[in-house]
Amino acid sequence: MTDMWLVVGLGNPGPTYTHTRHNVGYLVVDELARRARVALKSVPKMRADVAETRIGPLGLGVPGAGAVRLALVRSHTYMNDSGLAVGRLAAFYGVTPGEIVAVHDELDLDLGQLRLKKGGGDNGHNGLKSMRAHLHSGDFLRVRFGIGRPPGRQAPADYVLAPIPTGQREAVAVEVARAADAVEMLLTEGLSAAQNRYNS
Repeated sequence: MTDMWLVVGLGNPGPTYTHTRHNVGYLVVDELARRARVALKSVPKMRADVAETRIGPLGLGVPGAGAVRLALVRSHTYMNDSGLAVGRLAAFYGVTPGEIVAVHDELDLDLGQLRLKKGGGDNGHNGLKSMRAHLHSGDFLRVRFGIGRPPGRQAPADYVLAPIPTGQREAVAVEVARAADAVEMLLTEGLSAAQNRYNS
């Protein structure tokens, strides 16, 4: 078992993007920080907001036997440059790609669907592409948060950057909590157990 994890929520910084589909990764990291009772703090040299805590048999934010260190991360860079912050933090903490979990939006899954996996392609996701470039590897873990395809002929870029409709925000909040549960299980019980529970 690793002694350090990095959980990265992919998204765009600033209030303009707060309630967009592209920022569900940020929302999951915010939920994990809330559960751990820690505050994300700006670390300018890492170009990220970071909160350090622990996770183990007794839960998130609880020290004790078997607990390991955990850094929760939101980059200050835009999505396309997410890897810049992730690369710096990976070097700082001395973690390998296999000790990094990226939480990101996924067009090819409907809202209400999650998929956990290790490695794989970028599937056109620029945040994953940037991480791969800066880590020189795609062998990090992913929690893919379904947001569905855009309706009609709406361009995917416009869809992911548009505010989540008011009528969908409650459903998104439910999925944010479930994705946070999935991250916790991934870190404490392993990928296979979390896939069996949450891959839908």
